[in-house]
Amino acid sequence: MEEKTGYKVQYDMLPQDNAEEKLNLLIASGEPYDAITTAGGSYNKALYSDYATRGALVDLGPLIDKYGSNIKVAIPQETLDAAKINGKLYAIPTQTVGSAGASLMIRQDWLDKLGLKVPTTTDELVAVLQAFKEKDPGGNGDKNIPLTIYGDAPFIDSIAGAFGLANTWNDMDGKLVPRALDPAYPDYVAFVNDLFKQGLLDQEFAVNKLANMYEKFSSGKAGVIPLAWYDVPTVTDALKKNQPDAKWTYTPPLKGPSGKVGLPESAGFDRITFIPKAAKHPEDAVKWINAKLEKDTFKLMAIGEEGKHYTFKDGTYTPILPIFTDERNLANNFLMGVDAENYPNYWQARVRKDSRLFEAWDYLNIKQPADTRIADPLGVSPYLPEYSKNNSSLNMLTDEQTVKFIVGAESLNKINAFMAKYKASGGDASVKEVNDWYATLKK
Repeated sequence: MEEKTGYKVQYDMLPQDNAEEKLNLLIASGEPYDAITTAGGSYNKALYSDYATRGALVDLGPLIDKYGSNIKVAIPQETLDAAKINGKLYAIPTQTVGSAGASLMIRQDWLDKLGLKVPTTTDELVAVLQAFKEKDPGGNGDKNIPLTIYGDAPFIDSIAGAFGLANTWNDMDGKLVPRALDPAYPDYVAFVNDLFKQGLLDQEFAVNKLANMYEKFSSGKAGVIPLAWYDVPTVTDALKKNQPDAKWTYTPPLKGPSGKVGLPESAGFDRITFIPKAAKHPEDAVKWINAKLEKDTFKLMAIGEEGKHYTFKDGTYTPILPIFTDERNLANNFLMGVDAENYPNYWQARVRKDSRLFEAWDYLNIKQPADTRIADPLGVSPYLPEYSKNNSSLNMLTDEQTVKFIVGAESLNKINAFMAKYKASGGDASVKEVNDWYATLKK
């Protein structure tokens, strides 16, 4: 990279403990870093916005106009616009590669033993779970668990989407609505509560941690589990070790009672890079970032050299192992913006490092119709103060209350009271702010 860009760069990393405090101190003390990269989630958007509004960051617009020809070609204008604060661009956003992350994994050998097909609707899923419970194809007796989930994630991948609740906020007639206020929320809660009452859902799910959920599936006790494609090798290897003849498959995204279907698709920024006002060389920093986004240089950085790090055939990039992992596995840490047109194809080389990973990712993201993946509508939103202030606590409130409804700790008759509490706890302010922004996308 030094040879290709002409810049010799020293990299420092924030400590794992109290990273935010350290970063705040660096900004406040005027430490002259030329560029700083952080993760791109809503929490770090808030940090970035705070620095920008306090005048601690360089306005990159004029510098990009002068030195950023590759930046303008590589990064779509709408992506740059999403990173603006009060109309000015203070950061280079690195867009995430959108993909559906998880769906329901089911024991194929259990289905085969009972002569059943992979379910494609919520009704078919219920029938399969009932058969798993009554006929015990896993031979677990009273320890048999048709479906397991864990308490921190009561919105079950694929099932939530079947009720139109794929993401935390979803588009309903041109407006964004949080799950807790969605008209479909009571129907979803009633459906999962019924699974629980019938004994089709893990009776211990409320106290399960992620590891507990995985163990119940990999030990052969559970027949269905929501599973992310990137965890497939770990979980299925453990299952195969415990039960060598076990087989498994993803269900397709399930269709719900009203015909809805959807898996959540990631969207937004993987990371953001900004230049502090104290930087001594802001022009050079932009020139350096621009040089990294020259097409061939970016490709070299992201996946290496053809014939050495990867092969290319029929439009497909396949990694050459182990050198790809050895020399390019951490390349994402050096990205500051991506070649949006080509990077999604380059990125697939990373998934192809393990055939099990690729098969799982491919099933959810290539083999399923594109309209079954519902992109997070807030992924590319700018920093929204009310939403950012309330989002974490409102999500926690929603998840905790949803668990209570599912296990019957509180009657479903109290859903309206919960919705009122949600609105009063910042929900109303968040909905207004989010939709004021969302309306601007349609102009």
